[in-house]
Amino acid sequence: MTKQKSNDIDFEQFVKYSKPGPRYTSYPTALEFKEVKEQFYIDNIKNSPKDKPLSLYLHLPFCKSACYFCGCNVIYTSKDEKKTRYIEYLKKELSLLSKHLDTNRLVTQMHFGGGTPTYFTPIQLDEISKLLKEYFPNFSDDAEISCEIDPRYFNSEHMQMLSANGFTRISFGVQDFDDKVQLAIQRVQSFELTKNAIKIARDAGIKSINIDLIYGLPYQTSESFANTLEKVMELDPDRLAIFNYAHVPWMKKTMRKIDETTLPKAVEKLEILKQTIDYLTKQNEYMMVGMDHFAKKDDELFTAISKGELHRNFQGYTTKGGSQLIGIGVTSIGNGVDYFSQNYKTLKEYEEALDSGRLPIYKGVSLSDDDIIRQNVIMELMSNFKVNIKRFEKKHKIDFNNYFKESICKLNEFEKEGILSISKDEIKVFATGTMLIRNIAMAFDAYLKNISKDEKKFSKTI
Repeated sequence: MTKQKSNDIDFEQFVKYSKPGPRYTSYPTALEFKEVKEQFYIDNIKNSPKDKPLSLYLHLPFCKSACYFCGCNVIYTSKDEKKTRYIEYLKKELSLLSKHLDTNRLVTQMHFGGGTPTYFTPIQLDEISKLLKEYFPNFSDDAEISCEIDPRYFNSEHMQMLSANGFTRISFGVQDFDDKVQLAIQRVQSFELTKNAIKIARDAGIKSINIDLIYGLPYQTSESFANTLEKVMELDPDRLAIFNYAHVPWMKKTMRKIDETTLPKAVEKLEILKQTIDYLTKQNEYMMVGMDHFAKKDDELFTAISKGELHRNFQGYTTKGGSQLIGIGVTSIGNGVDYFSQNYKTLKEYEEALDSGRLPIYKGVSLSDDDIIRQNVIMELMSNFKVNIKRFEKKHKIDFNNYFKESICKLNEFEKEGILSISKDEIKVFATGTMLIRNIAMAFDAYLKNISKDEKKFSKTI
């Protein structure tokens, strides 16, 4: 693949939009979470609608070593006994949880994230999977059961265990195939190793494989990332998640090991993103699905976005909307219709809570009516790149233009620049606007006005 310069976009003009902003995995964002008592969580899960299905997220936090780009909540260890001990505390958490939550409710989604889930042995993962299904026995026939995988810690025994426990989706972390980039982020992973890992999954019958890439890493250029994309096409993933690198060294110490002078500038990142979109959607059989995600045209995610029915939660983009997310494990986040909750972030606090017979809830927030309305419009934009105003007004019983008068004024600049259109029936983001979707969503965020421009809270949008 050769680099293609985009002549229809003034990237220098776009750079003015490069400013700190949320990724909107939630609204309100985690910055608004406050310390809460255990009873806050108990009340919320007890009072949740019984007919609402469950989505389970399990955080497996351990990694053997640091990848410098990583912004996840990770614990580095080479001791197997730490993983064995963690399983015992998962048992305690599930036992306590089952006293307050109807665990016989339908489960439509389960995701293992990390850390590196497959850093656990196949036997350990099998024990964890069986434990969850023991407490949550009612999985739907079409449940989406997925696992994040580092190909460096994955073998056929892991795959046999995942297949036996009904996993249907696999997400492989790649980031970049360029040798220089890999060395700079301490994530050395050959193309052949990744190719073999994907073959193991395909041979086991996994029909939905995702590959994660990151643009904006040290030493990346349009040419080097184009070469990575070419190699990725050889692997033929069903989905791609291509994330904008979030450089937040004030929050993640390992990022301080990255030489900031080697990071591509905002203009170069925009060129990489535009080139990526063009390559995947015009030269290959992928469609852009929500922010940073791509799927083949026969994938259910694309079908959902074409109907305006794509949903976004902490597990990414999904067709399984309307479920109540139950976070399990250290630092896990859960949410329902009108609340968010989060477990303790350190193993020490997580274990101390469980040892004292308490659920390990640390933070949370109750959502106001305004929060729910704004959450809905932000997630609609982030998922489907448009908002059906008439449908939204009917659902929330508001006059959209009056309610969001201030937000629409902020969108006028985007409309003038041909990034989106606003009519009485619809807000529609154009193709170029998808690269600025975080900025567009920020127009509806009521909390940003409380954050000082000097505060380092978010990564840059570009």
